[in-house]
Amino acid sequence: MAGDNTLRGKNVLVVGAGSSGMAAISALRKEGAVISLQDQKSREDMNPKVLEYIDGKLAEEFLGTVPGDTEKYHMLVLSPGVPPDTPFIGMCRKNGAKIIGELELAYMMTQGRFAAITGTNGKTTTTALTGEIFAKAGKDHHVVGNIGIPVVSKAAMAEKDTWLITEVSSFQLETIEKFRPQVACVLNLTPDHMDRHKTMGEYGKVKARIFENQTKDDFAVVNYDDKACRAMLKGMKGKAFPFSRKEELDGGAFIDGGNIVVREKDKKPQIVCAAGDLKIPGEHNLENALAATAMAYCAGIDIKKIAAALKSFNGVEHRLEYCGSAEGIRYVNDSKGTNTDAAIKAIHAIDGRIVMIAGGYDKGADYEDLIKEFKNKVICAVLIGKTAVKIKNTAEKMGFTDTLIVEDMESAVREATRKAGAGDTVLLSPACASWDMYKNFEERGRHFKECVKKLGAER
Repeated sequence: MAGDNTLRGKNVLVVGAGSSGMAAISALRKEGAVISLQDQKSREDMNPKVLEYIDGKLAEEFLGTVPGDTEKYHMLVLSPGVPPDTPFIGMCRKNGAKIIGELELAYMMTQGRFAAITGTNGKTTTTALTGEIFAKAGKDHHVVGNIGIPVVSKAAMAEKDTWLITEVSSFQLETIEKFRPQVACVLNLTPDHMDRHKTMGEYGKVKARIFENQTKDDFAVVNYDDKACRAMLKGMKGKAFPFSRKEELDGGAFIDGGNIVVREKDKKPQIVCAAGDLKIPGEHNLENALAATAMAYCAGIDIKKIAAALKSFNGVEHRLEYCGSAEGIRYVNDSKGTNTDAAIKAIHAIDGRIVMIAGGYDKGADYEDLIKEFKNKVICAVLIGKTAVKIKNTAEKMGFTDTLIVEDMESAVREATRKAGAGDTVLLSPACASWDMYKNFEERGRHFKECVKKLGAER
């Protein structure tokens, strides 16, 4: 817990100089730890702001290299992008170091309660919506995690009645030990990060770790319509409160007569609001709303407050974000669609014909399922990034030949506009990560919006 000084004087190596690494350094300094930093980038390649922040604050720096002495560290705090099986990390573990991530560090340092959300797709929307519900209810809370604010940056200030609404990735769950969310949710499971997890079985096991430290007093929210998620209910320590878009549940959140309802076991359903009251489009967003409703209800929030938030929530940036229209062509930014399942959901959510901008960093995905969804909907795929050729070849093998490879986002928007007509939508939904061309999906999405703005599109 915060302030117990268990880290005072301990040698801690922070691995990764991104935002979570910097937040970890800040938190560890307050705890009195002796901090060192390792990052694969050399000092010359490092962000100057990072260098300005760390200079004079660290015991040692290993930038572009790794520590030679792996015996002196009591703890390593890994940034999410760092694989735990990296050789020098393995040596530190063998020599007795505790290997954790920023999420576990935050849990060690806080008195707050966690409502944690994971899954392949919909995490950011569900996390933001859950935070909106807590705000409407007047609950003390912070919205943190993969959504953009490191958990550890808010952990120490959280009091016993503070909720940390936390978007959690599989990478973060790899390095937990005692992390225990009072309400935990898995939204769905589809292939993603196979370059790191190798198999769907291993990926699912990592996601399921969000429940492993729960007790009978905690709540487990899962997507009942997803077989892999539903299987997680077996042997669950916490109280199961699933959600379903397709089935009536005896205990959970589901759709009844066109309404979002919640029901405790053996009791009558309580109407929250009409499903049609949601402003966010698509069946996947209905699932996200059901998940947020279930989590908020388990946290004791009044149904009227939940309904008010569901009706007012406009969605999140970079997720099916309307960017304007020009000459009858709509532009939609779905840069957060970093895997094929997310891109498929975006296609389903849009009415009418689509010119799709896709491609990016290769996470080892197979694009056949995505191409299948092009039929009668996507009229052209404009491809960028390292996966452009891979997606083009897959499409042509499957009989979809209207593809075009371009060098950058400016060219992609220009060519997509040329291919589209009045009533069509130009959709950026890359089905890939952004790391080959951009620092993150946010930067990619902002660049898309800048390119659209240059066309004179009006919102």
